[in-house]
Amino acid sequence: MAEDSDLEKTEPASQRKLDQAREDGDVPRSRELATCTILLAAGGGLWVTGDNMMRQLNHMLMAGLTLDRGQVYDFELLSARIAGNLGDLLLAFAPLAGLLMLVALASPLLIGGWLFSSKALMPNFGRMNPISGLTNLISKNALVELGKALGKAAVVGTIGYLVVSKQFDAVIGLSMEPLQSGAAHLGHMMLTTFIAIVGGLVLIAAIDVPYQLWHYADKLKMTRQDVRQEAKESDGNPEIKAKIRQQQREMAKRRMMSEIPTADVVVTNPTHYAVALRYADGKMGAPRVIAKGADAVAARIREIAAEHNIPTLEAPPLARALFQHAELGDQIPETLYTAVAEVLAYVFQLRTFKKHGGIRPVLPDALDVPPQLDPHNPAFDIARTAAAAAKAAKAAGDVAPDAPAPANAVPAASATVTLNTRTTP
Repeated sequence: MAEDSDLEKTEPASQRKLDQAREDGDVPRSRELATCTILLAAGGGLWVTGDNMMRQLNHMLMAGLTLDRGQVYDFELLSARIAGNLGDLLLAFAPLAGLLMLVALASPLLIGGWLFSSKALMPNFGRMNPISGLTNLISKNALVELGKALGKAAVVGTIGYLVVSKQFDAVIGLSMEPLQSGAAHLGHMMLTTFIAIVGGLVLIAAIDVPYQLWHYADKLKMTRQDVRQEAKESDGNPEIKAKIRQQQREMAKRRMMSEIPTADVVVTNPTHYAVALRYADGKMGAPRVIAKGADAVAARIREIAAEHNIPTLEAPPLARALFQHAELGDQIPETLYTAVAEVLAYVFQLRTFKKHGGIRPVLPDALDVPPQLDPHNPAFDIARTAAAAAKAAKAAGDVAPDAPAPANAVPAASATVTLNTRTTP
């Protein structure tokens, strides 16, 4: 059942598939809308310019049937006369023709928009398959087109009958009118009937446009498998991305390990965490974390430090605080300056002792590490909860800008550190 549901086209088309269909020349179109707009434009144009056009045509007809003796016997004069009459005829129809051309170009903007696709011009021999042709004759789309054709015939026939029957007496009376006025009256009645019938086609177009949009969306629907496959193609295969991230982590780990020989000291937990620090007086504003890790990585950091005679100091609270709040390559938090300064002072004194002898420095055993920075201290959870509550209250607008900080909150200098809510194992 799950496989069947994955193969059913139930998902709307993605933007990528819509763009691909448009590149292939497949966009929603309504022939009824295009026909209706052109016919309405023709009827409106005849209604506005019809009288002037008839006068020009009447004048050209009279002038065309009037020839002098020179034009009858001189072919060049007759040709020039005919060319002039043709030019006048084109000028008479130019406003209506220009209007129809403009509407024909603008009507695609109503649905689908303008589209220029060379793929639509390529020959498709699949359309010559007689089996596919027979299948299309009995398809749902063919039944819809048949229904539209019958609907158009019914609408046009009904409106034509009603309009003509209403003007039946006027049509009979045309024989009693003078030629010029009768012709004008007949043209007016024909134009009225034409506009009425075209107006009825608006109903067909109003039904066809939503159907074409729905049919186009339904035709481009995708299965769930298609959606997943497209996501893989667009965003990349999750397995490949996972391998890339793994390789990036390994590269970063190798770079980190290569930095350990330049460290001044490695602070350990002693077994779970290890953080390598480096400080260059005059070049760095504060000591930087050049390597850190937990468990197996921490063990490897200690091994490399031992291989290169890097001092290792066991300070569990400081190691946990550095691992939690100091990112790789960043300076240590300001609230840990005092504790790290004691460690570095011990390391530098130890170097001097090894080179020149003297009194061996005392190993620091009571480092000043704020309890709210140690993940294993209850104050850490209290400070984190208070900071999260203050942040949520500020976002909701319930805390004034100058409101006092909670009792357990960390000082402003280390606020950015305590907001780090990463969970330490």
